[in-house]
Parts: sequence; C-alpha cells; structure tokens
Amino acid sequence: MRAFIDLHCHTSASFDSIASPEAVVRAAAKRGLTHLAITDHDRIEGALRARDTAPDGLTVIVGEEVKTADGDLIAVFLERAVAPGRPARETIAEVREQGGLVGIPHPFDRFRGSMLNDPRLEAMGELVDWVEAHNARVVGGTGNEQAAAFARGLGLPGIAVSDAHSTLEVGVAYTTLDGDPSTPAGLLAALAVLTVEGLTPGRATYFVRAVTPVAKMVNRVRGNGRIAPAAAGEADQAG
Repeated sequence: MRAFIDLHCHTSASFDSIASPEAVVRAAAKRGLTHLAITDHDRIEGALRARDTAPDGLTVIVGEEVKTADGDLIAVFLERAVAPGRPARETIAEVREQGGLVGIPHPFDRFRGSMLNDPRLEAMGELVDWVEAHNARVVGGTGNEQAAAFARGLGLPGIAVSDAHSTLEVGVAYTTLDGDPSTPAGLLAALAVLTVEGLTPGRATYFVRAVTPVAKMVNRVRGNGRIAPAAAGEADQAG
C-alpha cells in the first residue's frame, strides 16, 4: 500500500495552537493524508482525542514533542506521556521501553529548541529512527539543508513534516511511504526504503506562522495548553 504520512502535527493541547483535535483530523483526511502523528508539546491528551475522533481512512499515531534537557525530540507510538526536562538519552530510553520510535525535529532551526545546534549532541543521531530533513516551519537560513545532509551522513531516513500548529498547515509537507506505517515495525520498514522522491516539502507562510503568538495568548487565557472543548466554537480553518 501507499501511505501519505505527517509525523509532526499539533493541536490545541499544545500551548501554541488553537486547532482542536477534531478540526486537525478533518483537515488531514480532507487533504489526503492516510497517517498523522499528533505530537503536542509534552502531553498526549490531544493525540488520544484525535485518535478517537479520526474519520475513516485516517490513522492517528499517538505521539509527543518532548522538550529534553538537550533539545526537542519527537516520540511516536506512545502509551503514556513522556516527562520533559530530562537528558535526551534518558528520554529516548523511556520511549523505547514503551515500544515507541524517536525522531529529531527541526534539528538546526536557529529559533527553536533544536538539538543539533550544539555540535556536541551530534551523537544523538545514532540513537534515533529519522531526522526531519524538511520541516515546513523552518524559515530563513539553511536549517533544512543542514538537516538533510546530517541524515544522509548517518544513513538515517530524512522525512518531510508540516509541524502544523493550525489547520491551514496540515498536509503542507508530508512523506509518501510504500508499506503500512500503522505500527512501529511497519513504519521502520517503510522508512528503510524511503527515497527523496517520497518527500513533499511545502512551507508554512509567514502569515500562518503569525497565528502562533496569537494562539499562545489565547491558551494563556484558557489555561496554558488546556484543550478547548470541541463545542467551544474555535475557528475551523480547514476550508
């Protein structure tokens, strides 16, 4: 089978998004994704709700973007949330104990908690399953180009992700895989034969990125990262 997967996406469970889990999965299905990892910051409530409400034809993978003491990591196929703030090696070990997989997000982004901005952490690449070779929210500089080169140098799969924080961004970048990435083993097998032709490297516009500070303010009022009720009437931007 052919799968269209985005392994990095946020919902209103994150402190910097106001897109409800229901709106995000509707947008993903509408735009043709078959698999979507919900990776909210340091929590999985949004991913669980997205999984429970996903429309037919869309598989939601429960994940988390974990802020480690050494930088951010993406963890997927989780059974429980992974606590932030610990060394990356300890965090990876916990994810492995759950049977999960780990990737490095936006590894050279100058403006975020990007692990490989510190050359001393390049050894982390040997402990993960993929690198984000193209993150749609990396703007300016050569962060994505550096990430792609880093992945090639270690022989790691380099994937494309949206890192969506609004429904407008869902599916703007994604990875096409041959196989069934619905399980850890299936995802690893599909990534093992990934080629550069499998990447769809779209970009988030500056306008869309400007929504993020607004979302942060809204979530501070709501309770800093608390999921808004589905009936709260937040704008569904899926269009």
